[in-house]
Amino acid sequence: MISENENTSEDDFEEFDVEEEYPTLMHVARFADLIKATNWFHHIGEPVSDKLLKTSRDYLDALGFPDTYPAEVADWQDAIICIETNDWNSPAWEAEEQLAASLINETLEFIEEDVLEVALTNITSKASEQITLALEDASAKWGLDDEELLRAAMGQAVQTCYQAALVIAAGEEENHPFALKFRLYEMGHWPLGIAGNTLNIF
Repeated sequence: MISENENTSEDDFEEFDVEEEYPTLMHVARFADLIKATNWFHHIGEPVSDKLLKTSRDYLDALGFPDTYPAEVADWQDAIICIETNDWNSPAWEAEEQLAASLINETLEFIEEDVLEVALTNITSKASEQITLALEDASAKWGLDDEELLRAAMGQAVQTCYQAALVIAAGEEENHPFALKFRLYEMGHWPLGIAGNTLNIF
């Protein structure tokens, strides 16, 4: 099983002849630059755009929830309520877990497990660094000191990077649900999760 929290160093990853032996992992390595360039949480609390709503709709359709609709979350208090009421064993959560397992199985057909672990660990490490900085800025801007909420934001964002990296490693298309989910973060918002028939977006 590939873990999001393996303690393998970035230097180990760089020892591989990635471009020669594992071409999709070269793209995973470049994905770290995209993570760094992403404006994490930059537009939380702002009205969602038509483009974001369309991407949300595409994500829900691709995930297999066509009867679920995106909804705007206006402020931190509502965001806290959404996080507190999230069902982490919901059908949407299980759908994402199954997708991740499928991607891992696909990727292990042509990449050794220990090599994949190193690549994914590199991504989650880089993501943690960037997202920590972004959350420090956001908490200072909003005067927020809710550690539980900040941990939830960190965990969900890093997980999304891990999922997107799996898509790249497996050589999947850009319309994969995990790739679409990452785009919501690229737009500066925070998809809080699916509750009932609603995808809450802050």
